[in-house]
Amino acid sequence: MTATPKIKTTLTANRERAPLVYARLAELYPDIRCTLDFKNPFQLLIMTALAAQCTDARVNIVSVELFERFPHPKDFLEVDQKEIETIIHSCGFYRQKAKNILSTCRSLMEKFDGEVPQTMEELVQLAGVGRKTANVVLGECFGHQGVIVDTHCTRLTNRLGFTKNQDAVKIEQDLMKVWPPNCWTLFSHYMVFHGRAVCTARAPKCSQCSLRDLCPFPDTREGKKLAR
Repeated sequence: MTATPKIKTTLTANRERAPLVYARLAELYPDIRCTLDFKNPFQLLIMTALAAQCTDARVNIVSVELFERFPHPKDFLEVDQKEIETIIHSCGFYRQKAKNILSTCRSLMEKFDGEVPQTMEELVQLAGVGRKTANVVLGECFGHQGVIVDTHCTRLTNRLGFTKNQDAVKIEQDLMKVWPPNCWTLFSHYMVFHGRAVCTARAPKCSQCSLRDLCPFPDTREGKKLAR
């Protein structure tokens, strides 16, 4: 039996492999989209912050009431923090998230006339907004490509050999060198969808994976309980 060629993970090799991985995932998930049901940049900004350590499905449910009561940043500033906490309680870490929401809304009103800024530098100045949230908003609302590093992206890009880092900023920098710039946002979404469906955290389905021949470590995790 002929041995399967080992996948190289040098920078040059990864740049050649990345478009193949992207094309394979694009075929597998043709209707991919952001799974947060937002109507404008402000909603997405708040919803992405709420989604930390919480499912998008739960955030979508909670956000219906949240934005019916508070459709604009100024509306949040007219109520006590506890009212917001009550609505978002099921999203977890509700006190800190409510505090960040109020701080963000205050900054939006005082510095940006109630509008969501359109640059990374301005977005990360907002309370509770890191590069992940900023890249989501920039990519989905303003057409700026960005690498969105969440837990799925961290896990899959390590397993695929695109990075060896666990720090989100370092991963983002690594992937920006490897992934085609015009694909950054969608590539990030593909990591989420494939991470949920196949390359799961604790028991990845390696034998069912469409990226098996493009993965440096095929079959090594099949059925095993993993830390990430």
